[in-house]
Amino acid sequence: MRPSAFQDALEQFMQEAAGLLHAEVSAGAEVPFEIEPRAKRRGSRGAALYCYRALTGEFIEARQAALARLPAHARAARALEEFAGLDRYLESAGIEPGRADPPARARRALSALLEDAFGEQTDFELRPERVHAAIERLTHSSLADASEFTLVAALLGVQLSSQELPLASGLTIAQPDGLAGLPEAVTVGEEPRLVVLLSGEEEQPREAIARSVEALGELLRALRLFGDGRVSLGPLAFSRVGGGAWSPLALSAGGRPHGVLLVTPDQEDELRAFCNLVSRRAPQGNEIAWALERFELGCARGSAYGALTDYVLALRALLEPEGPSSGLLAGRLAALCATPSARARLTERTTQALELERTIVAGSAVEHTGGCALVEEIAGNLRALLRDVICGHLAPDLASLADEILLTPELPSGEEVLGHAPEPEEVLDLLI
Repeated sequence: MRPSAFQDALEQFMQEAAGLLHAEVSAGAEVPFEIEPRAKRRGSRGAALYCYRALTGEFIEARQAALARLPAHARAARALEEFAGLDRYLESAGIEPGRADPPARARRALSALLEDAFGEQTDFELRPERVHAAIERLTHSSLADASEFTLVAALLGVQLSSQELPLASGLTIAQPDGLAGLPEAVTVGEEPRLVVLLSGEEEQPREAIARSVEALGELLRALRLFGDGRVSLGPLAFSRVGGGAWSPLALSAGGRPHGVLLVTPDQEDELRAFCNLVSRRAPQGNEIAWALERFELGCARGSAYGALTDYVLALRALLEPEGPSSGLLAGRLAALCATPSARARLTERTTQALELERTIVAGSAVEHTGGCALVEEIAGNLRALLRDVICGHLAPDLASLADEILLTPELPSGEEVLGHAPEPEEVLDLLI
């Protein structure tokens, strides 16, 4: 079919479809809606805003039988069956072509085309500029590389001094103001944010996108271990194949950020090496892995008090295998994370934290600044232990190591004990 005839067939179908859908609405049919938060410009004040988003695709899908009876439907479907970029267009629209026969794939493409042209409308008014743009995206899909994929997400609680920071092949953290064409939900919001971009080429881009979501979780884990544990991701990531439309993906990891982790230019190589190290050495199926998971759950909590129980459970898994009744947690933590002269204070602070945890569980705790500072101190010590085990500075059997330290004569005044943050050259050495 000649290009002009191909476009004419699609335009004629879309015109008839608009008439049918508009008549349905005029007769009383309702387009379903969903409520979603509206992105706020940085620096704006007031309560969070919400908006109604019309689920146009659901409305169109429910009327497939009527649309298939339109006079122009057969010609438009036949044109798409002969279209070389049909599968690529479906992939770019977030639709898996699968093993469906050409007529079925053509019907799916027509639905996607209508949703693109009438997206979030409730009157189905035919707007020529939107129709032409939707058809142009369809025709350009034959030129796109179907193996290309991109995943983007908002990164909250981190600031870069540079415009962007490449961390690995296809993985970059960047300032949102230097990027164009990304979903507004990723680049604009109430909290300061960066954007994480993952891109590449795979024979199965949908599978690659699923793996990229896991990579986002690995990055978040590394950032929480690298800094103060207050980093989070936005609730949604967005993916696309080739130059297609962005498709939202819900992220399980999240929470609200607390404070900001600033990455200076002289820390960039250290962070890059550390992310690589954490990805390669992430523990699997043992107490360290379980404690790391509890640590991440604590980081995602909305309040410090809500996180304390997670942190205490993680520390008990690492340092108190005999059970809470042994009373050994506080002393062992102090042995690993404090100098001899500071052990008494850390033991006392840990004991206070355990008492605070009991009041939180009982529902009688009242959150205050001093208590939150105590929780942050416990979180910092837990983070240091996990980081040092993953980096290889500490043996995984932390309880035995702490007991050994407690039985060892005190070190000279001022000499450091274990539980330290790895220096940049230490991390780099581990990667060589």
